[in-house]
Amino acid sequence: MAFRVLVVDDASFVRETIKRHLRALIPDIELLEAPDGRKAMSIVKSKPVQLILSDWEMPEMSGEDFLKWLRSEPDYQSVPFVMVTSRGDRDHVVAAIQSGVSDYLSKPFTPEELQRKVAKQLKRIGYSRPKGAAPAPSSETSASILTGAAKKPVQKPREVRSATGFGKPKAAAPPAKKKGFAGAAVLRFPECQIECDIRELSLQAMQGFMGRPERMPGLFEQAAVDLEDEQGATLARLNAYVHALVAAEARPDSGQIRITVRFVDNDPEKFEVLSKLIAAG
Repeated sequence: MAFRVLVVDDASFVRETIKRHLRALIPDIELLEAPDGRKAMSIVKSKPVQLILSDWEMPEMSGEDFLKWLRSEPDYQSVPFVMVTSRGDRDHVVAAIQSGVSDYLSKPFTPEELQRKVAKQLKRIGYSRPKGAAPAPSSETSASILTGAAKKPVQKPREVRSATGFGKPKAAAPPAKKKGFAGAAVLRFPECQIECDIRELSLQAMQGFMGRPERMPGLFEQAAVDLEDEQGATLARLNAYVHALVAAEARPDSGQIRITVRFVDNDPEKFEVLSKLIAAG
C-alpha cells in the first residue's frame, strides 16, 4: 500500500518543489495536492493520508483553519502536520505549534531541510522503506534518521550573509529609478539574504539591482521577497523564484547584478497589498 502524502499550498511552484524532494525520500509515496485548506479538507474526507505539509497563509481557507478542523476529526488528531511558511517570527511559530502543528519549515528552504523535517515525522510514526527500494538520499536528513544510525554533529545555524561587498571593482551606477514603488526589497534565500534596489514592480514580478553576492542564487531558486518602505519597515512578504540574472556591466567582474523574480502566490489579499503599493508609487 502506498504512503499517502498531502501537499497544500496556493503556489503551484512551491507544491512542485516539495513533491520533487519528497519523491527522493519516500519511494512508495502517493502524492495528493491542494491549493487551499478547503480543497484539502475535501481530499482528506475521501482519501486517508499519513502525512500533511501545508502552507499557513492561503485563500479560501488558511492552513490554521484547516489544521483546527483536522485536529477535531478523530482520524486526524495525531497525523503529522508540517507547517510550511514564509513567516518565521517566533510568535507566529509558537501560535502554530499551539494550534497543533507537528513541526514547521520556513520558506525558502533547502532540500536537506525539507527532508530532515519529513524524516523526523516518518520516524515518529514508524515508517519503514519498502524492501528493495533504492537507498535514501545520502545526508543526515534521510537514512541516518530513518534507520537510527549514528547522528552527525549538529550543524551550526546557517549564516545569513549580506550581498554588499565581494571585493570587486565598483560597478557603474544602475540606471535611474523609474516611477513606482519607492521602497526597496530584501530577497531571502535558504542560505543568505540580499538587499535589492527595485527598478520595476508589478503584480507578477519584480526587477532590481543587487550587489554581487558571495553565493549567487540560481535560476528557479526559491526566494521570499520582503518589500520595505524607505524607513526599512516591511510592508509585504511574497513568495517568488529567480527568473533571470544578468550582469549590469559587460564584464566578468561586474559588481552589480540585475535580477528578476516572479511571484508565485495566488492569494487575493497579497495581490491587494501589492496593488496598493504599486498604485501609491
